[in-house]
Amino acid sequence: QVQLVESGGGLVQPGGSLRLVCAASRSISSINTMKWYRQAPGNGREWVATLRGTATTNYADSVKGRFTISRDNAKNTLYLQMNSLKPEDTAVYYCYAFPDNWGQGTLVTVSS
Repeated sequence: QVQLVESGGGLVQPGGSLRLVCAASRSISSINTMKWYRQAPGNGREWVATLRGTATTNYADSVKGRFTISRDNAKNTLYLQMNSLKPEDTAVYYCYAFPDNWGQGTLVTVSS
């Protein structure tokens, strides 16, 4: 088991950027698969991005080219860099670590 704590959410204007941070309670070096999900108001939880190892990434079509998932094993941290944000990116963003570890979420609001 690993505890995950997300931070970095907030209010940003359309076209702006945010970097989400997921801090783990222990080393994540042995955790191959980590992901970001999001849940918009009134919607179900949606997969956003996957990182396997340190370099194999996959993205939902809705964020491809705008979001970047990365990790720093030395800091036990997973990141999500979000650029060119759109109002439809508004959601609570959750960090996930295989096999079934979730953070509590951080709210991202994109609005002018």
